[in-house]
Amino acid sequence: MFNRHLLFVAATSVACGCHAVQTESVAPVHADRPNVVVIFTDDQGWADIGTQGAVGFDTPNLDRLAAEGTRFSNFYVAQPVCSASRMALLTGCYPNRLGMHGAIGPTAKHGISAEEVTLAELCRSRGYATGMFGKWHLGYQEQFLPVNHGFDESYGIPYSNDMWPWHPAYAHFSDPVEKRKKGYPDLFTFEGAEHVDEMVTAEDQMNFTTDFGDRAASFVREHKDEPFFLYLANPLPHVPLFTREESVGRSEQGRYGDVMEEVDESVGKVLAALDEEGLAENTLVIYMSDNGPWLNYGNHAGSVGPLREGKGTTFEGGVRVPCLLRFPGRVPVGRVSDTPWMTIDVLPTVAELIGAALPPLEIDGRSAWDLWEGGDSSPQEAYFFYYHTNNLEAVRAGKWKLHFPHGYRSMVGQEPGADGSPGQYNYGAETGLVLFDLERDIGEAHDVALANPEVVSRLSRLGDEMRAELGDALTETVGVGNREPGRMPPE
Repeated sequence: MFNRHLLFVAATSVACGCHAVQTESVAPVHADRPNVVVIFTDDQGWADIGTQGAVGFDTPNLDRLAAEGTRFSNFYVAQPVCSASRMALLTGCYPNRLGMHGAIGPTAKHGISAEEVTLAELCRSRGYATGMFGKWHLGYQEQFLPVNHGFDESYGIPYSNDMWPWHPAYAHFSDPVEKRKKGYPDLFTFEGAEHVDEMVTAEDQMNFTTDFGDRAASFVREHKDEPFFLYLANPLPHVPLFTREESVGRSEQGRYGDVMEEVDESVGKVLAALDEEGLAENTLVIYMSDNGPWLNYGNHAGSVGPLREGKGTTFEGGVRVPCLLRFPGRVPVGRVSDTPWMTIDVLPTVAELIGAALPPLEIDGRSAWDLWEGGDSSPQEAYFFYYHTNNLEAVRAGKWKLHFPHGYRSMVGQEPGADGSPGQYNYGAETGLVLFDLERDIGEAHDVALANPEVVSRLSRLGDEMRAELGDALTETVGVGNREPGRMPPE
């Protein structure tokens, strides 16, 4: 079968219940099982960190992560949209392999399958405490919630914060009840399997970043004497943009910048907790975004810098996102790596790091530990596949990226929205079979297919192999490697 893995030999013993007293100057006793912190933002652009070109707002804590670790400038998500991207991160699979694509809405009857092993379950097999705070978006019914997929503790929202009756287009009306958006029930928050707030208000959203950051920092302190896996999935800077009242106007950029400075502040709380508890030296911290910015929101959207397009497309602005990684003594300090890797590689890399068995079912990710440790080889043997929903739209090998013919939404030549109301995409944009040299043309502006027919032929063959494995709606190909998502039982 395509893209098979060599399984790691793994120990599965659980953690000992006895721990030495910890101080800042004493290394944790579980050095063979380092703590793992994954921070995942929502709709943050590639250029929305200080060290990658942020304009009008400051990100000192993200800049600190970059200075104390490695910044990966060619890091990718598996699909440029919420649920699919999160599925890839937590399972090590292309999301369409698992029947997941797009963004699960509040009326969906499917979610993550109980058959899939998540990053939390993998860590828990090695005796880790596991906690998730923020946006889940892999199914909102109880059987799909984090508590049933490896997380001991969880607090957050079930899907995107705009799946909410008073947004996006209606948030500014003076009578929001009368202008309530049809099709969305009230947004709730959950704690474990319980609904703790059945109706999220604008005031609640104003505190999301602060609350989830505080809960994440508390989790670090509460579990300082045992290995832990922390997943902080900030719902922002996805629109609608909210901050605490005292943060309004804190940045030069405006509301988006205000939000990003609060996001950076929440990262700082986690880093401070690690420092104060003497855990930083034995903790892997990874910071990423789930996809590129929602460009039609104009000044309420992030920046892709020199990249092309944004969220919802498989051009670089949709799938290439910020990635910072810190692990003192193990990951090089102050390094910038241009070697590509993807969210699907996080799970197998963590598995190798902590000595956990890979999931029994086929996954697509490969260990990137050599790259993390300072090497320059891609874990994927230099090939990556970019699906949008069930359509294989592009493949990358080394510096080459080949787009297959497909339609896409574009903001080129369109008037963006402003202050929370969206502009209109051009949904009729199309591309043919085009090849880009990403080392020379990061903006995917110059098609070099005619000058490189052998590259086009080789990448086309790779595309055909992946279509046979995972299918492709554009060519009406049925894949042999697809699995079903979890589904609600029939009523």
